[in-house]
Amino acid sequence: MKQNHVFGDTIFALSSGRLPSGVAVMRISGPQTRFVIETISGGLPEPRFAGLRSLRDLDASLIDRGLVLFFPAPASFTGEDCAELHLHGGRAVVDAVMSALYKCQGCRMAEAGEFTRRAFANGKFDLTVAEGLADLIAAETDSQRKLALQISSGAQANLYASWRTELIRARALIEAELDFADESDVPGSVSDQVWQSMRELAKRIGKHVADGKRGAMVRDGFRVVIVGAPNAGKSSLLNALAGSDVAIVSDEPGTTRDLIEIKLDLNGLPVLVTDTAGLRETEGKVEKIGIDRARERASAADLVLALTDLSDPVAPVLNDVEDSAILRVGTKSDLASAPVAAGYDLVISTRTEEGLDELLKTLAQRAELAAGNLSDPLPTRRRHMELLAETCKEIGAAIREETAPLEVRAEFLRRASHSLGRITGDVDVEDILDVVFSQFCIGK
Repeated sequence: MKQNHVFGDTIFALSSGRLPSGVAVMRISGPQTRFVIETISGGLPEPRFAGLRSLRDLDASLIDRGLVLFFPAPASFTGEDCAELHLHGGRAVVDAVMSALYKCQGCRMAEAGEFTRRAFANGKFDLTVAEGLADLIAAETDSQRKLALQISSGAQANLYASWRTELIRARALIEAELDFADESDVPGSVSDQVWQSMRELAKRIGKHVADGKRGAMVRDGFRVVIVGAPNAGKSSLLNALAGSDVAIVSDEPGTTRDLIEIKLDLNGLPVLVTDTAGLRETEGKVEKIGIDRARERASAADLVLALTDLSDPVAPVLNDVEDSAILRVGTKSDLASAPVAAGYDLVISTRTEEGLDELLKTLAQRAELAAGNLSDPLPTRRRHMELLAETCKEIGAAIREETAPLEVRAEFLRRASHSLGRITGDVDVEDILDVVFSQFCIGK
């Protein structure tokens, strides 16, 4: 556990939502917290118990009456003295309290994520937990909430710490063989045991990296792209899924020229549905750009809805998309002049709403299948994925270089453990701290 870092200034910020509101929560942290609370409320309440106080400016004029809570160090969120002021949520009230705090010596407004950054600096948690907290605040669906809650609880940090411990132990055994090769209680076969355990560890990390796509999908959304010829009903379908007119619907070909995206919550999973330009040969420069974007987005999608107008069938050509990622949908079934032929996974009509419930059910099932079991900790960020891949690369190099001196192979393992440590913040990570904590709101 890191030693408490002493910050010279005391920070404060509004931690609750947009004003006006029923209640506004002002958070304070730093060495002057006790003095600030005594100054504006007349005295400290019992630690971790709310006390009703009259809050006054430095000239003793009454600002508001509210609840005051005090959390002495180190048993607080940041690891230093903290306090919360629960105020009436009017703008004038909050502004007056902030003005009073500004007048206290050594107090200033907090920067984005500064409370959480102080908690990290004081060893309250590691970087993965901090990122989990950021994801928890940003969670919009139940699956995002569950995954973020798991990460913020430390499950991911514990997993990476156990892998790092294995690497450190392996290095220790190798160094023992190097330093005490002549001792009878240090057998020469120690390193053989090390490489077998490293092979198994590499497999586990590799599987974890592969599972990262599921974690990223839950965090960023299951990507569905609608493609088809002009007037195949793409925009009508997007509007039907959105429940409002988010896309222009017209009989004129080429109406949609840019990507239009909506977000759905299907059984607790985020699903991003994108409407694209109609696929056809065209001389129009702007429309051609839209068509190129449509093909590019389709090739990167988790699922492509390939729409065909049943009243005027023109099937879209998707050479860059795997067949398993395509759902062939016949549209405008109410206008079809003949019975629908085989070859479609679903048949729909946005006018009569035929097949829409089944389509939503299918999208939810595909998203759930892609997400898989979310009970295991998953990497959710590109930073994690890159450092885990680097860890695997270094372990692989140590295993492959069988003819290299043990000192060289041990160095590969040291670099692997360093990469793992950068994920959790157990080694110097100053270059990424600003990026991580800037994602938080001001009061966090």
